[in-house]
Amino acid sequence: ICYHYYPKAPRLLLWIMIEIAIIGSDMQEVIGTAISFHLLSAGRIPLWGGVLITIVDTFFFLFLDKYGLRKLEAFFGLLIAIMAVTFGYEYVVVKPDQKEVLKGIFLPYCKNCGHKQLLQAVGLVGAIIMPHNIYLHSSLVKTREVDRANQKAVKEANMYFLIESTIALFVSFLINLFVMSVFGQAFFQHTNQEAHDVCANQSLFLNQSIFPNFPENNETVTVDIFQGGIILGCYFGPIALYIWAVGILAAGQSSTMTGTYAGQFVMEGFLQLRWSRFARVLFTRSFAILPTVFVAAFRNVGDLTGLNDLLNVLQSILLPFAVIPVLTFTSMEPLMKDFVNGIIGKFLMILITGLICAINLYFVVTSIISLNYLAYYIAISFVLLAYVAFVCYLIWTCLISHGAAFLARGPHTRFSYGLQS
Repeated sequence: ICYHYYPKAPRLLLWIMIEIAIIGSDMQEVIGTAISFHLLSAGRIPLWGGVLITIVDTFFFLFLDKYGLRKLEAFFGLLIAIMAVTFGYEYVVVKPDQKEVLKGIFLPYCKNCGHKQLLQAVGLVGAIIMPHNIYLHSSLVKTREVDRANQKAVKEANMYFLIESTIALFVSFLINLFVMSVFGQAFFQHTNQEAHDVCANQSLFLNQSIFPNFPENNETVTVDIFQGGIILGCYFGPIALYIWAVGILAAGQSSTMTGTYAGQFVMEGFLQLRWSRFARVLFTRSFAILPTVFVAAFRNVGDLTGLNDLLNVLQSILLPFAVIPVLTFTSMEPLMKDFVNGIIGKFLMILITGLICAINLYFVVTSIISLNYLAYYIAISFVLLAYVAFVCYLIWTCLISHGAAFLARGPHTRFSYGLQS
């Protein structure tokens, strides 16, 4: 649909944005897998070695792909089940305060939060809602055998797709709830000195390369997916650490082929260019491996997990390039006919999209203000202007699809009246 409605230049820009999201997601998979192998081997497998191992898992998934999409989906289901069980185990072991968990679900709050906490919040949005997966889900729906000329059959299929998506999102919600609750209960208000003292005598750290570098002071401990696993092992035993690492491994692997499929569908849709999955994997993984192995080899694990956090933020920043086109096309009556968005659906999607764009804009602007170098300031300012301009263009086409036909010019009239046969 994007290919037929957007002119060539914005269509290519959209494709580039989604490709960046896919490569970023693949880098996160590489980072997560490398850290999990580093933890499972008690530091015997170096981080750069874990990064190189991810080359092997790519060919494993390509092997599974030969047995059909359903088999691959079943394997993804197994990985998600492993994530739910492992992170659920951590939740049971840590025993967070259930009242506080429920309070946080229905009344989200954050005491004394600043720019750093906002960065984490923006990253959470990007980590949970990856832009390319919106395109992937749309393409996977097309693979289902549905009589699209039969309105009743389409309505029935929509109902089952809704149930499927609801279950998937609920499981995702539970997994993220487990992780956030474990981090909040196990690490909140613990100091670096406390964490250092507890971990110092653990047999987990016979290999000193895995021992986290906790400053011996009374500042609140800062954790990431690596240090989080270490501290869980210190406080709750080695089993907690290894189960955490298995969960990270499953999380990383579950995103590998989704990125491959999404990349293939995105390339076919935007460019009308068909590549084999093997070529797609090589293309994406080549961009993901090189910077990641460089950071893993020449920097420390803190830099690697920091890169992972920044990639989460990148996913959130790129989210409008998936959400706005969805809102645009699902609101076009000539395209959707009886299945066009209702008033409530449009209002909610506009509200959510506007909130995401506002948060991203605030984060980028405050980041620019904090820069100390004029060259960085100027460069990022140009990037910000280009980003805002493109988002405004997408909003413009979205307004046309919502009935503002007076804004339409040239080929953009198709957003109001549909494709002319």
